[in-house]
Amino acid sequence: MTDDVRDTLAGDAADAAAPEPTPEGGAPGAPETPAEAPAPGAPDAAALAAEAAEYKDRWLRAEADIQNVRRRAARDRDEAVAAAESRFLLDLVELLDDLERALAAVGDEPAARAWTQGVALTAQRMRDTLARWNVAPVETVGRPFDPNVHEAVLEIPAPEDIAPGHVAQEILKGYRRGERTLRPARVVVARAEG
Repeated sequence: MTDDVRDTLAGDAADAAAPEPTPEGGAPGAPETPAEAPAPGAPDAAALAAEAAEYKDRWLRAEADIQNVRRRAARDRDEAVAAAESRFLLDLVELLDDLERALAAVGDEPAARAWTQGVALTAQRMRDTLARWNVAPVETVGRPFDPNVHEAVLEIPAPEDIAPGHVAQEILKGYRRGERTLRPARVVVARAEG
């Protein structure tokens, strides 16, 4: 090698071994990034922890609100479905009333027996369908008057076999679905003499 090339290589090696000055002119080995040294006016760890706790609290409250909205929507949907089913079942009950009135109006004429049997079978199928939907008639005559399931149309003096405050006669059959009244029974109530 020539002397010029050796001098150049030796100078490059000396430059690499010397520490480089920092951009701000600080001492070598001092922190170089803002993450290593807090900047003046930067929030401290306690303030950051408090802010994180506040964000977590807000998030938990928002999550609880979302769950409440979901529950409320499900409850509203269930109530709407139950109301629609009740309206439909009430329509079926009214049709059954019409069939039962038709059966009560038919006499013992031989020509009407086939027709009467067909109407009776239809009425029975409707009763079976209502039973599958958990719809049952309300018991009335001889039972204590209950305004939740009975609608008093008239009050009469108590007959001998009916106690005062009890139902003496049923005018229109009532129905309930489970524990809820679908249609109250229209009844005549016995009252005490006095």
